[in-house]
Amino acid sequence: MNVQNKVGAGEDVTHVDVVIVGAGISGIGSAYHLQDQCPGKTYAILEMKDTFGGTWDTHKYPGVRSDSDLYTFGYRFKPWVGTPIASAEEILKYMGEVIDENGIGEHIFYGHRIAGCSFSRQTNLWTVEATRLSDGVTVTFTCNFLWMCQGYYDHEKPYIPDWASLQDYEGQFVHAQLWDPETDYTGKRVLVIGSGATAATVVPAFAEKAAHVTMLQRSPTYFFCSENKNELADRLREVGIDEPTIHRVVRQQVMHDQNVLTQRCIEEPDTVFEELKELVRQFTGKPDFEFEPHFTPKYRPWQQRLAFCPEGDVFKAAVEGKLTVKTDTIDRFTKKGVLTSSGEEIEADLIVAATGFRLSVMGDIPFSVDGAAVNWNDTVTYRGMMFTGVPNMAWVFGYFRASWTLRVDMMGDFVCQLLNHMDELGVHRVEVALRPEDDGMQLLPWIETDNFNPGYLMRGLDQMPMRGNKPEWRHNQDYWLERVDFPGIDLDGAEFVYDGQSGAKAKGRAKEEVG
Repeated sequence: MNVQNKVGAGEDVTHVDVVIVGAGISGIGSAYHLQDQCPGKTYAILEMKDTFGGTWDTHKYPGVRSDSDLYTFGYRFKPWVGTPIASAEEILKYMGEVIDENGIGEHIFYGHRIAGCSFSRQTNLWTVEATRLSDGVTVTFTCNFLWMCQGYYDHEKPYIPDWASLQDYEGQFVHAQLWDPETDYTGKRVLVIGSGATAATVVPAFAEKAAHVTMLQRSPTYFFCSENKNELADRLREVGIDEPTIHRVVRQQVMHDQNVLTQRCIEEPDTVFEELKELVRQFTGKPDFEFEPHFTPKYRPWQQRLAFCPEGDVFKAAVEGKLTVKTDTIDRFTKKGVLTSSGEEIEADLIVAATGFRLSVMGDIPFSVDGAAVNWNDTVTYRGMMFTGVPNMAWVFGYFRASWTLRVDMMGDFVCQLLNHMDELGVHRVEVALRPEDDGMQLLPWIETDNFNPGYLMRGLDQMPMRGNKPEWRHNQDYWLERVDFPGIDLDGAEFVYDGQSGAKAKGRAKEEVG
């Protein structure tokens, strides 16, 4: 790796053009795009864990799998050749191949926990302080651009509601995010608290070996039942089409179908729900499957992700008597389990909380610019990836309704184009700023609660940057709109400020210097 090591004030400083934070699905994809589109740039990936994978290394609970199809969750530059819904093991194997095939591994600094990031407009550099976990030594990196790819939730501290009586429970309690793969649940009564994507994954897995599984939910979730295969991909392989072409075509098909379904969820939610229920009936073979009250959500289908249910496995477990679903809230924990608000005691040998994430904005890393601490809630987001008052930085924040990685690829294009444009202009600093026409623009929370409202986002909304009411100043969570808008972003627009000058002025100055 071609980096510069500088010695000053008694410590080694490693300098690179770009520091990428995180070696998960976002960081590895971003590194690929940087190598491919900015081949002259040096970079380092700082990763807290001792391996790559991010989410797919953190979660080790039974049955852990993707809840997005891998034709769109996989990168656009590397064909996915497995089933649409894949296990964590398969996804890690795929990521490992990307790292090995592209020489990314030599750029990764594992076991580095970042303690702080500070930017100086005098030097136009980020200084990143990190603790090397192997020996506790503080190490320093400097870079021209900081690419935050660490995700959006705390990988060490999941969200557990404030259950004051939890200590009364005498059985085994664990949050799914902290699951130990060595845990034996064979023949045990298992209670899963929650009903989202994690619960939908662990419940059928637990049902295979547990004595019985109970899922206790405050509110039901929408499930999309489907076979774990893509007929178009299988047919194209059958007739001898090459994998890159299959990947490109099937990826396009899946994105089209997702767009149609999303629009239908908004325009005809009741009809969509009836179709989702019919899929449940088909996979369970039960025309009279009872949906009330445990499988009728309170929210509208576009407000949260549809939980993918391959082969209808959750519902099959219920029909086979392996799963009991309860819709209620917890009054308190007892020695043997939980007492619900309706007065029913659910006894369990093992309680697994699938209660969601704790939002972590920028990895909870302290940031400062010119010595002043950054409060992200005081900033305004530019398209959900850059922030007013914070130069030379981008945050990869993907999609909730579509695959996260779709935005990793698009942002890879954007950031690389921005870096190359800065080189063309001969500038060293870029930041986004509200334009004169944005004067008086109403500032609002990160996302509309009637658009998307999962618990982890609602609990931490006051930590997130603000948005405006114009397309440039919000993350609209709409891949199908952004795939059109992103290629047309004008890097010389007035919202981009280069070395203190608006885009158009910076471009004019560059032309004068060349002339």
